[in-house]
Amino acid sequence: MYIRRQLEQIWLEANSYYPVLALCGQRQVGKSTMLNAIKEKDRRYVTLDDRTAYRLAQEDPELFFETYGTKLIIDEFQRVPGLLLEIKKIVDAKALSGEDCDGMFWLTGSQQFRMMKSISETLAGRVGIFPFSSFSQSELEGIPRPAFSPAIQELNERVPVKGLCSVHDVYGRIFKGGMPKLHSSRIPRERFFMDYINTYLERDIHDLEQVGKLNEFYNFLVFMAARTGQELKYDEIAKNVSVSAPTAKAWVSILERSGIIFILHPYYTNVTNRIIKTPKVYFLDTGLAAYLCRWPNAETLENGAFFETFVISEIVKSYYNSGKDLNLYYYRDIDKKEVDLLIIDAEGVCPVEIKKAKNPSDADRNFPVLKKLNLPIKPALVLCMADALVPYKRDVWLCPVSLI
Repeated sequence: MYIRRQLEQIWLEANSYYPVLALCGQRQVGKSTMLNAIKEKDRRYVTLDDRTAYRLAQEDPELFFETYGTKLIIDEFQRVPGLLLEIKKIVDAKALSGEDCDGMFWLTGSQQFRMMKSISETLAGRVGIFPFSSFSQSELEGIPRPAFSPAIQELNERVPVKGLCSVHDVYGRIFKGGMPKLHSSRIPRERFFMDYINTYLERDIHDLEQVGKLNEFYNFLVFMAARTGQELKYDEIAKNVSVSAPTAKAWVSILERSGIIFILHPYYTNVTNRIIKTPKVYFLDTGLAAYLCRWPNAETLENGAFFETFVISEIVKSYYNSGKDLNLYYYRDIDKKEVDLLIIDAEGVCPVEIKKAKNPSDADRNFPVLKKLNLPIKPALVLCMADALVPYKRDVWLCPVSLI
């Protein structure tokens, strides 16, 4: 059963004005499934996981395109980055001859940041790049939504996700995660994630020079899952996983560019030197993090770090699904005053606290510290298990997680 993705329409619109489109995200989040579902009848599909196609792409890029054509989906494109120059040559030749070159190539890759950098450098002005992740809750419910906005009027117009109306339901969703195969087949959760980890380690990690023993990297992966929603401290990772701090930093970069984690950076300016500059780390699929931590069921998982991870990941996915740049930060100073999320735009900053309670107490206690940033402060949100969007104070609203 195919579940429609929110990015479909935005992708097809971009296809009308870019010669090349790139879809980047972790393995098995449905990249090739979506593209094959929406492609035109005359667009061919080839994966560079196929050894024959891989060899041809490596040895003779020109013959590769003669063989497969130029209205093409190329899956796992990052395996042969040398194809980029040939794509550039094909696109430029068609443009110079006055032919329509839009929508020629669709690329997917599971090493998103490496892929984005090489594509941006080689195909500047010719490519649209879209990050992609596992299902958001609104996609699972079939409720189209724009990128999350803290504007009260827009929140009032949103249809709640019915499956997020009780804390037990929320943790059930957190425990399962959003990987498409778990929602479109009968595969047992444990079986899926066991196979997923093995595939990730053997295909994406094994060939990387920065990784020696896969067992050490697996231990690192488990440690990172246990630290989701917390500050990213490389010395702490190195000590607990028994690797050097530079190795820990390189491995974190691997997880980020694989689309496994999202790094939320602190917002700071030159106005004050009292702000902590350490980023925070979140798993983008909570089901994967819960599996790595060996939580046996949703009930034992009910803690604040996973709830916060769930909320942040859903907001990040909403930006990905809308094809929009992220404008998300957090705040923490040396006095341990912290605001979980800052959503910043040209009009100012909206502070957001994340609480798993239905009626959180003193939820806005840290908001006043933001005055030192010298930015306009917009009405704040407390994302929690409230039943409805209601005022908490004059400029603070309780917002149900069913609206994210």
